[in-house]
Amino acid sequence: MILEIRTYTAAVGKTQQWLDYYGKNGLPIQQEMLGKLIFFGTSEIGTLNQVTHIWAYTSLAEREQKRGAMAKDPRWQDYLKNQPPGALIAQETKILNPVAFSPLK
Repeated sequence: MILEIRTYTAAVGKTQQWLDYYGKNGLPIQQEMLGKLIFFGTSEIGTLNQVTHIWAYTSLAEREQKRGAMAKDPRWQDYLKNQPPGALIAQETKILNPVAFSPLK
């Protein structure tokens, strides 16, 4: 198993607007096409205006296949085109591999 951690930084005052749009329009597509959502949340302390979500995949190849299929889906393309303008200003993506003694593997 691998974990993909995506962290988005929203413009000040735009976090909830983006979350509302994503929750209604993006999340249903991702849950259908990507699979296992582990976590979704916002920052409370530290760098503010950040949204983080974590997805689990059996392998990097599975992730690439699922994300590739989603990128071609017209529903996902419409979702991306219609996001609230200027809501997101940065994105960071990490892929984590659990070690032998990790409780998630």
